[in-house]
Formats: sequence, C-alpha cells, structure tokens
Amino acid sequence: MKFTEGMWLLREGIRIDWMNNVERLSVQNESGSVDLLLNKHQRHRGDTLNSATVSARVTSPLEGIIGVKLVHWAGQVDKGPHYHLSTATGHAQITHTPHETLRYTSGALELSINTAANELSFVFADAQGKLTGHSWRSIGYVGDQTTEKSRWDDGVFFERQGYMLAGLDLGVGEKLYGLGERFGPFVKNGQRVDIWNEDGGTSSELAYKNIPFYISSKGYGVFVNHPGKVSLELQSERTTRVNISLPGEELEYFVVYGRTPKEIVGRYTALTGRPSLVPSWSYNLWLTTSFTTNYDEQTVTGFLDGFRDRDIPLGVFHFDCFWMKSYQWCDFEFDADMFPDAGGYLARLKERGLRISVWINPYVGQASPLFQEGKDKGYFIKRTDGSVWQWDLWQAGMAIIDFTNPAACTWFAAHLTRLMDLGVDSFKTDFGERIPHRNIQYHDGSDPTRMHNYYTLLFNRLVYETMSARYGRSQSLLFARSAAPGGQAFPVHWGGDCESTYEAMAESLRGGLSLMLSGYVFWASDIGGFEGTPPPALYKRWVQFGLLSSHSRLHGSSSFRVPWIYGEDCSAVLRDCVKRKILLTPYLLAEALLGHRAGVPLMRPMFLEFPDDLNTYPLDTQYMFGGNLLVAPVFADDGKVTFYVPRTPEDGAGKWISWFDHGKTYEAGQWYTETHGFDTLPLLVRPGSVTPINPKLKAPQDDALDGLELLVNGSLAAEVAVEIVDPAKTHETLKIVRVSPDGKADDASVKVVCVAK
Repeated sequence: MKFTEGMWLLREGIRIDWMNNVERLSVQNESGSVDLLLNKHQRHRGDTLNSATVSARVTSPLEGIIGVKLVHWAGQVDKGPHYHLSTATGHAQITHTPHETLRYTSGALELSINTAANELSFVFADAQGKLTGHSWRSIGYVGDQTTEKSRWDDGVFFERQGYMLAGLDLGVGEKLYGLGERFGPFVKNGQRVDIWNEDGGTSSELAYKNIPFYISSKGYGVFVNHPGKVSLELQSERTTRVNISLPGEELEYFVVYGRTPKEIVGRYTALTGRPSLVPSWSYNLWLTTSFTTNYDEQTVTGFLDGFRDRDIPLGVFHFDCFWMKSYQWCDFEFDADMFPDAGGYLARLKERGLRISVWINPYVGQASPLFQEGKDKGYFIKRTDGSVWQWDLWQAGMAIIDFTNPAACTWFAAHLTRLMDLGVDSFKTDFGERIPHRNIQYHDGSDPTRMHNYYTLLFNRLVYETMSARYGRSQSLLFARSAAPGGQAFPVHWGGDCESTYEAMAESLRGGLSLMLSGYVFWASDIGGFEGTPPPALYKRWVQFGLLSSHSRLHGSSSFRVPWIYGEDCSAVLRDCVKRKILLTPYLLAEALLGHRAGVPLMRPMFLEFPDDLNTYPLDTQYMFGGNLLVAPVFADDGKVTFYVPRTPEDGAGKWISWFDHGKTYEAGQWYTETHGFDTLPLLVRPGSVTPINPKLKAPQDDALDGLELLVNGSLAAEVAVEIVDPAKTHETLKIVRVSPDGKADDASVKVVCVAK
C-alpha cells in the first residue's frame, strides 16, 4: 500500500522509522547466515534511545538465492502457516571488512551491504553489475495512526497499526512480470498488486491465484515468503522501486538469480516445489455439462453421441455443480432424480473410453445431509465464540471445511474415495478463495489472516493426495481454480470465470502467461467463455486457442458448449483442432517432462524462450507452445492478426515455417499481419527444431512409438536428442531418438520428415 505523498511527504497519520545504519552484525559461518541490527541515522549515542530498530538476517536456502528477513518486534506469537521451502547448506560464502562492507555470495549472486556509519545500502549483483537492492530510505517500519487500532485515550500507550516496508530498486527500462494469474496488463510496471485470493472473475484487478513472486527483465526474481496480504507498489509509488509492505512485524523476501528467465523460474520452483506431471489422457478434450444448464442422463448421452457421430475425439466428461441437488453442495451424492443409477451410468460412460470428472468445493450447505455431522464433530471453521462460521453467499447457510483438523480431512477424503469407487477419475476443485479471516478460529490455531491465501493449498493437496493414494501420482490431476505458492505440485489449474468476448479471451491469455511465470506448467481456460453465449466466430477462434493450451475444456455458465449448437462448421473446426493436439502428444509429453524437471512451463511468454530479443518482452497476444511452436491466436471476427517472429539463437538454421503450409516461411525479427479463415491461424515451427509427432494416435494415451515421426525444420547445428515419454507413465522415458545434423535418426523405425532446408 502507499504511505507517501510524493518524494518528500508522508500521508497524514503515517510515521516511518527509516533504517540508515548498521549498528552491529554477527556472522555464523556454520549456518551460512548473517545477523545485522539496523537503526536510524546515528549522530551520537543518544540517538539509540526512543527509536525503532530492525533486525535483518541474511540466508541462502539454495545456491543462487539470497534471502533477507526483516523483523521489527520479535515477540509476536507465530501461529503459522508457512510455505514449505527446500533448503541446503554449505554453498554460501561470507567476507566482512569491519565498518566497510559485508559480502554474501551464493553461486553467481552476491549481496553487498555497506556497513560504514550511516551509509546503509544493500546491492544484489552478478558479474555484470547491480540487479536490485536497497538504497536510501528503503527499509522501514511504518506506523499508521488512522486505523481503529489507534486510541488517543490510551495516552502514552497509544498504538499504531504497524507495517514492514522494503523498497527494492529498479533500473532504467526494467520490466516486471508474474505475481500469479493476473488478467490486467502483462507487464506489471505501474501497477499496485495485493496478494489476496478473491473470486473476482477475469475482468478485474482481483485474482484467484496470487503468487508473491515477480520476475524482472534484468535477470532476477523476488519471492516474498509470507502467506498473508502482501502489497506491492510496482513503480506505482516510487518510480524507481518496487515497494513491498505487509501488516505486522516481519517481512522476508528472496532474490532468485538466473542467467536466463528460464533459470530464474527453475530456481524458484526448486525453492517452492517442482510442478507435478499429469496423465496423458488429460491432454484430450474435456466436455462439461456447463454450470446452470438443465441436464440429466439423456442430455449427457445425447452430447456424447453427437461427438461420436461427428468423429470429434473426446477424452473426459465433467459433471458440474448440479450433479448434486441444489442447496446440498457438497454432499458428494449424485442427484437421484436426474441420475437414478449413477454408478451404472458412470460405468456405461467409461465403456465409451471416457474419463469422469466431477465438481466439488470445500463448502457444505446447511441443507446437506453432511452439515449436522460436520457441525457435531467440529469439522468446520468456527467463529471465536465456538459456533460454526456460516453465510448465505453461494450456498444457503454454508460452512467451510477446516482442513487443519486431521479428522475433518479423513472425513472429506472418505467421500472422495467413495466417488472414486463409483468411477470418478478426477475432481474439479472449485473455489477456495472466499475464506473468512476475521473473528474466526482454526482447529490447529493457525492465524486466520495467513490462512486466507494458504487455505487453497490444504484443499488441493488433500484432494490430490487422496487421488494419488488410489491412482498413483502419474495418473492423478485436479482442475483447480485457486492457488498459492507451491500449488504447482497439484495440477491442473484453469482461469476461472471469463466472459464470452474476444477481450476476455485475450485477458485469459494474459492471466495464463503470468501464471506460467509464477512456477506453474499447466493451464486452461473455459473455451468459448464462461459468462454469456459466444457467437460462432468467437467460439471457433477460442477453440483454436484452447486446443493449443496445455489443457482444453469446453465449459460455460448458462449455455452448453457442444459445437453443433453454434453450427456444423464449428464441429469441423473443433474436430481438426482436437486431432491436431492429439498428434502433438509426444511433443507435449516431452515438454511437460521438462517442466517437471526444471519448472519450464508448457505455454511460454515469448521472452522466456527468446530473452536476447528485446522485442519479445512486451508481447502478450502470442506465446510459445513448448520450445518449438509459436502460437498467435486470432482475436477478431475478420480473422486479422498481427504477430512478431523472434530472432533465435540458431543462426543459419533456416526460417520459421507455417504448420499448415511448409512452403510458407517467415523471417526472424519481423512483424507480420495476416488474415486467417477458421481452418488456420499463425502456428509457426521454429527453425533448427525437431518436433516429435504421431499422426496415428486416436487418443493421447495410445502407443507413442507406433507411427512416431520427427518433424525437422531447417538445419541442425548439432545432434538433437528427442525423449519419447511413456504415455502410461508420464515421468518415464520410453526411448531417446538421436537426430544427426544431416537429419537422420539413429532408430530406423522412426520416420524423419524434413520440412525445410
């Protein structure tokens, strides 16, 4: 939040104790940490009285990451929760010249602290120079006397609401990205961002997935290690800084270094958790009942017959909210009026080769048969007086599962297990953002404010681990809306409630790309938009985009998304797009395995793949689908689209080519404007690339080797090793095929298609 009025003045009622001096420090070489006592400008010993200090601890959890923890008062009760971070020791080096400089080095990242009298500064740098740091008046403790906490009649014990404040320097031309799934401008400079999960749709500053991690074009990222409400002023208060603040007495952040943006994201996921993989069948098309539509067994069967008759591949059928009776969400029971033989019906669906997904949320309406049991056994979040916290927003009288209670987790998981026994393969874990934080208590005593964002981790982890216990991790996935740091371990996530407009399609892409820079590998949007009914042209354009996303789901609110409702030409477009995605399965599985190992997302902002091309940094209407395919969705009825073809490191490899017409080439470093019908879009193949495909596949989980082809575009500078991932075990490799610079594979059974020289 903002505390200042311009460069010189503070807001009325605000006081800031600025730290300008290192009073003393101590080095712990064994643990690789440094403790510093910071205070205000010191003129004489009297200045040590009647003023605040801030204790700073410098650590390095992993090589290339340096953390700074700033604490004003250390006497607070720590009720948690805390994000799980990976740590190692023995890689930090510390040198100290008393009264001059302390140097703390972790890998290629160095922190220099000026310890000369009244010259406090922090400088994070690599071999090329300064990355960021704290300059004059950028570490402080804020006192705000304009809140209800401040009472003048308290006299000498008058209190202010306190905030920790840390301002990190920005350089000329530096651009900022990430901070979770944010639907506003892709470049975050000039924005204020509050890390606070909200159910706000996709057309506002609110976000379902708030991640306090941003990445800079200058070669570093910053992760704020706090699950509460972190406020970031990104060049919006001081034009030369990111000001980070949060209420309370401590703030911890980590500077994450990387020579490339990929390396930064990779280090961040090494710290907060590597993304998990998903089963191959999940890459197929998902169809849902939509939200408030009327449906029963006959309706669903009619849809499935329509897909079969039109030869449109379909892999997953999803039952949205009204598979349960109204007012009873969640009771985990199929509505017997609509599905009198639910178990038998699911079995018949599975005989068609379909996987089954059902919608759930962590709430229990008062009309649910489970409400009284949950109340009696203490399974719900409570008010401070011991009563169950309830409200009527969403489900009448609904309560919220308290996942800090182990017994409540066992109870919830048992209902999931019963559904899996019935034939359910996956769960859409909706909501998880509307979590109260005032006048409530958790079973384990957790701080309710810190739990607001953290709650989604408990929800999604429990569902994911319950599925993994039954199906194994390689066959488990969710379809989740809310997230927090570490949530990448429980994929997949989708973009939430968007409108049926081109503008909403574009904002969905911005949100997905921002999330991909926040440690996530898999993402989807509601194809056609959630709110409203898309015109046929928009439906077809969103189908093209959605089937070039990691996961693809047809979903709406009050209208169905089966294609023939919008015209049989829509069915043809959908059929072609689904079949194209299926033949790309070997490529997608290999790129996903890379994401699991190194945190590299499947859908990549252009600068993530081409950091040396400065033209890529503002681009937010196109992306790389893996390392080899450039996608520029069409956002207009007339089919006109403008896109940029980046410069690649593969000099002399050849030209980019169109996926649809290999004779159509594109020069690197150039802008193009084209007009496309509904049978094509700008889908370009990178020069010097080898892309594994399989045109014989009928479904992603089919035999990857039978029909395998390698699409080679241009000249190869060196031998390329292509991993062929096992569709049955997506964390394992079936074989590695090596392609020589002259375009020949070392396995004669694999067909090599050279599309350009």
